[in-house]
Amino acid sequence: MKRKIFLMFFTMTVLQLAVAQNVMKLWPKGAPGNNECPQPEEIFQGKMVRFVSEPTLTVYLPAKEKNTGAAIVICPGGGYWIEAMDYEGYDYAEYLQSKGIAGIVLKYRLPYGHHEIPLMDAQHTLRTVRYNAEAWGIDPNKIGISGFSAGGHLASTSATHFDKGKTESENPIEKVSCRPDFAVLVYPVITFNERWGHMGSRENLIGKNHDLKLINFYSNELQVTTETPPTFLVLADDDKAVPPRNSIEFYSALKEKGVSAELHIFREGGHGFGMNKKGKPHDQWPQLLIDWMKAESILK
Repeated sequence: MKRKIFLMFFTMTVLQLAVAQNVMKLWPKGAPGNNECPQPEEIFQGKMVRFVSEPTLTVYLPAKEKNTGAAIVICPGGGYWIEAMDYEGYDYAEYLQSKGIAGIVLKYRLPYGHHEIPLMDAQHTLRTVRYNAEAWGIDPNKIGISGFSAGGHLASTSATHFDKGKTESENPIEKVSCRPDFAVLVYPVITFNERWGHMGSRENLIGKNHDLKLINFYSNELQVTTETPPTFLVLADDDKAVPPRNSIEFYSALKEKGVSAELHIFREGGHGFGMNKKGKPHDQWPQLLIDWMKAESILK
């Protein structure tokens, strides 16, 4: 009898885990554009990926009794040449799910010189989540975007480059707005200027050229408007990879335009702490995010 009870409990647990997430193709009929990926996708060092040419969404929906209606699209970082899918992706989504927030992890296509590709994927993800909002138990007015490092650049690009829907498109999803309702940026790359930008991310996205038009287009502190959504930023003062001034300049631009924003700079933590607990003050950032979402009335 005990064995039967254990097997029943084990089976129920497995089933619960199985429905906790759903992986789907972002573009079921094939993605527009071609990033000319040089070789097949590869997983390494656990859940790191590179050579991504097929974008996917891993959707973590909260239990109905916990559901707040809020959702966050997650863009893992990796300099636009890899993506850290675990501590900057799945682990974060699981945390959000536990708080009643839908976490949608985007495995976006890497650019390989086609700079428009990652943004195309991020925008279509926001449209897809909004299009499916009712079916997924999501409030279409509480859909945010979040990113880490270069994923933070993609998220901040999405927060400053958007449209209300492509009315001429034959795809009903493309007719939906891709403007995020809020943004969460964790040690983000923001600018492509040479003074404090992250040149690795810049080179991987737009190449080695010095096209000023492209540099300014992707320097997101220059692209902030009154339409840019409320933003939460967190980083460490001792970040040697992406200078803190990236976040400071973006925060300052938001305030100049009257956009609600909150900036946390921890004394230490370096770059890439993500969801890894290290017994340091920066471990608090996920809870600080929840507190900010409550202050912004995204959560009750």
